[in-house]
Amino acid sequence: MTQEHHLTPANGTALPTSPPMMRRTNLSLVLRHLRDHVSRSRVDIAEATGLHRATVSNLVAELLDRRLVREVGTEHVGAIGRPRRAVALHGAHVGALGLEINVDYISVHGSDLSGRVLVERRVSFDTTGSGPEHSLRRLSLVAREAIEAMKRAGAVPAGIGVAVPALVDVARGVVRLAPNLDWHDLPLAARLSAALGPRSVPVMVDNDANLAALAEHTSGVAAGTPHLVYLTGEVGVGGGIIVDGKLLRGADGFSGEVGHLPVDPVGDRCGCGRHGCWETKVGLAALVRMAMPEQAYQLPGLPVSDPEERATEIARGLAAGDPRMLEAVAQVGRWLGLGGSIVANLFNPRVIVVGGYFATLAEWLLPHAQKELERLVVASPAAQCRFTASNLGFGAASRGAASMVVNRLIDDPTTIMDPIPRPAAR
Repeated sequence: MTQEHHLTPANGTALPTSPPMMRRTNLSLVLRHLRDHVSRSRVDIAEATGLHRATVSNLVAELLDRRLVREVGTEHVGAIGRPRRAVALHGAHVGALGLEINVDYISVHGSDLSGRVLVERRVSFDTTGSGPEHSLRRLSLVAREAIEAMKRAGAVPAGIGVAVPALVDVARGVVRLAPNLDWHDLPLAARLSAALGPRSVPVMVDNDANLAALAEHTSGVAAGTPHLVYLTGEVGVGGGIIVDGKLLRGADGFSGEVGHLPVDPVGDRCGCGRHGCWETKVGLAALVRMAMPEQAYQLPGLPVSDPEERATEIARGLAAGDPRMLEAVAQVGRWLGLGGSIVANLFNPRVIVVGGYFATLAEWLLPHAQKELERLVVASPAAQCRFTASNLGFGAASRGAASMVVNRLIDDPTTIMDPIPRPAAR
């Protein structure tokens, strides 16, 4: 028996069932189904979603008008019967721009609704040393350049997502606290939107690890895994947590701050002001101080310049068998496994995906981490949790920021644009 689908909020209260809202909900349902499949016929969509066939035909017609789907051919079922015309997600004219601003770089990932990459770059920038005002000016300049590049590729950005290594008030787009950037209560979404002026589009802001976890869940090495944790491996260490296929935010949206788990009460001072946080043991600065003492000007708690370059330099030393670097990586690996065991005991993920420099040095780092994880997880061996390296590189968060925009558009396709007028009949 088929039925129309309606959204129900988390508190269980039924939403108004006005015809426009019902239509938006069902348009979203069809688009979401097509995002998860290469192509589907209208009959297949109706069977999978539970919508009436006539309803699906009407919805697909509207999505075709909006150029959000396209017909891709026919499917033949059996030896007889009418062929089924298949449709696929399209939206080549609709762009989603993802940005990440971190300690010493700004990363860009722009795509269209179907996932075609339109622009991808990484800009070196001393965010920590520049202060919030200069950083916002630089971020807006990078955003304007990316928007123009996307337009030249035929897509108009319908939203911008920004990833920040920070506690973020997602609803208001306010960076509450970014210890490694020294930002406090910065209304990033409003300021960036104002800076873009006539080009202004909706701006959303979220924690970098949350958005990287979203990218991993949708297109990374553990894509589709319903229970996973993502760990950033950059200047700081953050975590994004996927439970039952959904991002876990917590009561105030601040979940995942695993880098500030206290693991050594007499340890080094952290950028957050406390001592012995996990990121003081496994952050890149800690590894550089142990593996490259000639760069000991790096004081505890201060960021490492050019983290990707430093990680590559250490990888070369490890490949050459440098004993000092091998011992340093082994020590960091053990601390990584210890903190990973805390995360595993709390959330019981199937996989812990590591990014940033963790992924660059995974060959040497993860065996030590996995061994310590298995030793310390209470439910082992029943809980089959494993470390694995991300293949999205240092751009996972900007990719996730673009995915956040796409998700928002798919939730309500009517916000994208009015239907495209059909050509007049001749």
